[in-house]
Amino acid sequence: MPTTAPFPPVITGAASGLPPNPAARPPDPVVLESVTKRYGGRSRGVLALDDVSAAFTRGSLTAVMGVTGSGKSTLLQCAAGLDAPTSGTVRLAGTDLKDLSRRKLSVLRRRRVGFVFQSLNLVPTLSVAENIALPLRLDGRHVRRDQVRELAERVGIESLLGRLPHTLSGGQQQRTAIARALITGPEVIFADEPTAALDLITAEHVLGLLRQAVDELGQTVVVVTHDPAVASHADRVLVLAAGRLVDELDRPDPRQVIRLLRDLAGRR
Repeated sequence: MPTTAPFPPVITGAASGLPPNPAARPPDPVVLESVTKRYGGRSRGVLALDDVSAAFTRGSLTAVMGVTGSGKSTLLQCAAGLDAPTSGTVRLAGTDLKDLSRRKLSVLRRRRVGFVFQSLNLVPTLSVAENIALPLRLDGRHVRRDQVRELAERVGIESLLGRLPHTLSGGQQQRTAIARALITGPEVIFADEPTAALDLITAEHVLGLLRQAVDELGQTVVVVTHDPAVASHADRVLVLAAGRLVDELDRPDPRQVIRLLRDLAGRR
């Protein structure tokens, strides 16, 4: 397993030598207010989210957890602008998503959001380097080879830049996806079950990279997962049940999360 070099430090707050200015504090990257999402009609439809409000703080890693069918993935899709809520408000990078046209929403996601999914969505015919640079190319932005190489070095895949995805291990593919998510310097990174297909050691390395992005780059990361081990890397855990936000835990012990999830599963 390649070693991971630290990300470049981000100088903020007291470390910058300047006093904090609360008035100048940027808004939380993602805010949900009374978000409800219903699929189908009221009589036979499915209520996936039920009046959920949450804010994801800048420079934090939040794990969204719950038993199967609790609404975790729906929350991510609404928060990321991939699906529109039935009611309520989603603000991404300070912008109310319902005010955007489909084209403007696509541009906002491309420039301000990074995605890491279980399915990875790496383009099989593109090299590792080309996959990392793809968000910049899709946005018509100049791609600097040194930028791609430096980011690949930070996630430990600098020797793999010329390889195709199918020649990589699962962990190497996930590292490529993380580098691709970071390349645009997004406001927030959404990760949907990023360790589900990985062995325990590789999963720990991948979670460590996401934790580094928070601690050293000031990134905001939202991880949807069923794995209580993710809680050991998170600043906060949001727990969903039947589409509702039922608990919020700060830096919980994974055993605490397991007990809570078992209790929720027993109520079903």
